[in-house]
Amino acid sequence: MDATTIVSTQGLTKVFGRRRAVDAVDLTVTRGEVYGFLGPNGAGKTTTLRMLLGLVRPTSGSALVHGRPPGDPAAVARTGSLVEGPGFYPYLSGRENLRVLARYRGLPDREVDRVLERVDLTARGADRFRSYSLGMKQRLGVAAALLGEPDLLVLDEPTNGLDPAGMAEMRRLLVEVAAGGQTVLLSSHLLAEVQEICDRVGIIDRGRLLVESTVAELRGGTEIRLGARPLDRALAVATQLAGDDAVQVVDGRELRLAAPAERIPDLARALVGAGVDVTELHAVERSLEEVFFDLTSTRPATEEALA
Repeated sequence: MDATTIVSTQGLTKVFGRRRAVDAVDLTVTRGEVYGFLGPNGAGKTTTLRMLLGLVRPTSGSALVHGRPPGDPAAVARTGSLVEGPGFYPYLSGRENLRVLARYRGLPDREVDRVLERVDLTARGADRFRSYSLGMKQRLGVAAALLGEPDLLVLDEPTNGLDPAGMAEMRRLLVEVAAGGQTVLLSSHLLAEVQEICDRVGIIDRGRLLVESTVAELRGGTEIRLGARPLDRALAVATQLAGDDAVQVVDGRELRLAAPAERIPDLARALVGAGVDVTELHAVERSLEEVFFDLTSTRPATEEALA
């Protein structure tokens, strides 16, 4: 485990009875990045995170967090987490709940005020936890994870229950945390959100890690879509410009070119020069959502793994 790696697993596996919730997962999270852990419900995301935190013992395989086994006191001290929803004393205020945690860890009360401000709960800090909305409870859980400025944040669906403004604020917070040198490992089902803030992602389905890569690499290059008449003449021009393997005819009505958006002006000039009438010409990029469904939803249905 080198100095840039903060989490790594090799063959990490968890079996409940006869079902494999997590099946030989190898993943790597590097220092200072936002890593998105994606998968359908029941794919094994939460079980994996719980093993990394030392809350669940793996059946086989291994993991290192901060270079130490999960649950090691030195690793726990440098990790903040929110997994499967926050749990607090309902009769205490948000501030009082955080003070309990801070004092347990030997942190001063000013640290409580700092994290309440970071999650925009200062004004409601004196209110009892049981009066909080789902979104407020989630933000308080993230505040607890931020106590002591841990090197690693492990967050399971951190935007659950937040309204659009709250989601935007949470995205901003996570980006700021990573920019400050901390590492964020988060699971989420909001793919547009992950696409916006994550540096790398791992996609898990039925317990197996299907792919681990940067968001840009997963989405692939830009595609140019062209509608033109006559199509055969447009095809000849596009093929001459981009090559035979880079041009595809779709539904007999449009062309798709595997080419960067920077080629659009050259293509437009060549088409007009050849007397082609252009009805549509624009660049598109695959979304992370499209990649996700390509990798997961076409796989054969089997008995669902545990979450």
